[in-house]
Amino acid sequence: MADYVGAIDQGTTSTRFMIFDHSGNEVARHQLEHEQILPQSGWVEHNPAEIWENTGKVLEEGMKKAGISHSDLAALGITNQRETTVVWDKTTGEPLYNAIVWQDTRTDKIATALERDGHGDTIRHKAGLPPATYFSGGKIKWILDNVDGVREVADRGDALFGNTDSFLVWHLTGGTDGGVHITDVTNASRTMLMDLESLSWDDELLEIFDIPRSMLPEIRSSSEPGGYGSTVADGPAGGEVLITGILGDQQAATVGQVCFAPGEAKNTYGTGNFMILNTGTEIVRSESGLLTTVCYRFGDEAPVYALEGSIAVTGSAVQWLRDQLEIISDASESETLASQVEDNGDMYFVPAFSGLFAPYWRSDARGAIVGLSRFNTKSHLARATLESICYQSRDVGEAMEKDSGVHLEVLKVDGGVTANDLCMQIQADILGVPVSRPVVAETTALGAAYAAGLAVGFWQNTDEMRENWNESKRWEPNWSEEKRAEGYAGWKKAVERTLDWVDVD
Repeated sequence: MADYVGAIDQGTTSTRFMIFDHSGNEVARHQLEHEQILPQSGWVEHNPAEIWENTGKVLEEGMKKAGISHSDLAALGITNQRETTVVWDKTTGEPLYNAIVWQDTRTDKIATALERDGHGDTIRHKAGLPPATYFSGGKIKWILDNVDGVREVADRGDALFGNTDSFLVWHLTGGTDGGVHITDVTNASRTMLMDLESLSWDDELLEIFDIPRSMLPEIRSSSEPGGYGSTVADGPAGGEVLITGILGDQQAATVGQVCFAPGEAKNTYGTGNFMILNTGTEIVRSESGLLTTVCYRFGDEAPVYALEGSIAVTGSAVQWLRDQLEIISDASESETLASQVEDNGDMYFVPAFSGLFAPYWRSDARGAIVGLSRFNTKSHLARATLESICYQSRDVGEAMEKDSGVHLEVLKVDGGVTANDLCMQIQADILGVPVSRPVVAETTALGAAYAAGLAVGFWQNTDEMRENWNESKRWEPNWSEEKRAEGYAGWKKAVERTLDWVDVD
């Protein structure tokens, strides 16, 4: 057995390749950012060709840094930004349009029409999702209906759809020369096109969206003992490596945080925030604005489901302070700036740049800074930005408790924002429960590695993975119940001010 497992983590802002050993320790990594294309308000795109090119580069450089070759990898796993939609021509391998990113809101009229025409309940029951701009189905329909020639390519069977996992696997396994067109159950469950019970594409849902079945990848498990296919000999991996694991990024983080038991939850702080609660083999249908989704499926075992609260803008709000307002030059400076004040100065920032996701699902919302007085400074804005991350997570946590009856005793956290000690302390204060960060903070890539390694016996079972988990830091809540309640009441008033801003037909 080779000594390492590799993981490609194709995220919203960058693509990285990481190599792990049996203890779950990082051996090496290489990472490259890609362009964020913003053609107009509410539109967010990526260039799939750039993402594929960067994937090749990070594979090559990552192995070079580790001093290994493809033969040292027992398997390769992939995790990816979910819902981001790529449509490409299988005869040329060329994208037929830029990737439409999960944050993009151009499909708001499609989502509204689905609800108006009476399809909302069907989608909720079968797919576990509300009609929303977030998911892939509306994005596929938009491309088919609005990009010249794509419908014709699809009708003749030459257009392929996938989230970025499918796009990369197809290229890695040969592309136009025999590339494998597949996805896993977690990614498929984010399209509004898969039936949660049968784990297959649903004819009624495909008809609602007017999407040809021929475009869709084959749905497979998240960890495949036989593999989905191998990287090609002359490809960027430098030889044949079996690809055996695929997980959407938030499900991958759940696996990386070893949340294998019903009732265990994690919160990932990245571009957005994503809290996932393992509900076991039971499908729990949300009554509180959460998503019902597939958590993972290992081999032929029964699928494990989850409740998820998806928040569109958290870490990207800090990027906004840096790139648009230019009040900080580096994301880490948000902590320094926010630390200069004791509280938010009665100022709240609701970063509803792409509307509000869970638990509100309001595409008509837009960002707002409220409660301003001349007393407020950029330090208060930085503090309010960090608080917005934590208040949105409380919104989701409260909805999760209503749906599941499970009260969180501790919140496992991961992702880039967890390096911000002040933000994590605020999170503990706002939630009123301890917040725990693991030693290996890159749990998304680690989860993909676990799924891949489990398939080939690199790890024998989930118990071995649990043994790898160690706590790096814990934050205990300091606020009084009165202060916590007062702060949250102010947040809820601020959220109300963001609603009904955009007219949606």
